[in-house]
Amino acid sequence: MAKVYLFDWGNTLMVDFPLPGKMCDWPKVEAVDGADQMLSELSKTNQVFIATSAVESSEQDIQRAFERVGLSEYISGYFCKQNLGILKGSAEFYRAIVERLNVEANQVIMVGDTLEKDITPAIEAGISAIWFNPSSSDSSLPHYAGTYNLESKGAYQVHHLMELLPDLNEAKS
Repeated sequence: MAKVYLFDWGNTLMVDFPLPGKMCDWPKVEAVDGADQMLSELSKTNQVFIATSAVESSEQDIQRAFERVGLSEYISGYFCKQNLGILKGSAEFYRAIVERLNVEANQVIMVGDTLEKDITPAIEAGISAIWFNPSSSDSSLPHYAGTYNLESKGAYQVHHLMELLPDLNEAKS
């Protein structure tokens, strides 16, 4: 059964350089290592959407940034404050996406690099979550805000985007 994948934007699929203004207007934009190949494979059998905390950028601005790095062809849509009316970082943000997509929460997987905005609220909304932790900043998912262990809620972490494709990785072995 196909899944719906939600990806964070900055530092998950595209490098978030410390530049002012909208990413689509930056002089340099860059995809995160492995993003193109992973999205190419993943989007063949699953729907892929962006769920971002971008406040300045519109849905069209976000799409333009993805076009500049050649990733837009894999993305089915973009969710941001502008088109949802809700800031990312709450379970409400993710519930609104599930409602818009007309799917069950258990069909959705959120992938992001920030525990506070990507992982914890997605889990609270009943969505599976994968923490993209390329720097391996911790060997295990920490207790977050002392409320519960994220691993016990079904979250896990990857250190490279290609780890999202175990079948592809096994075929290469």
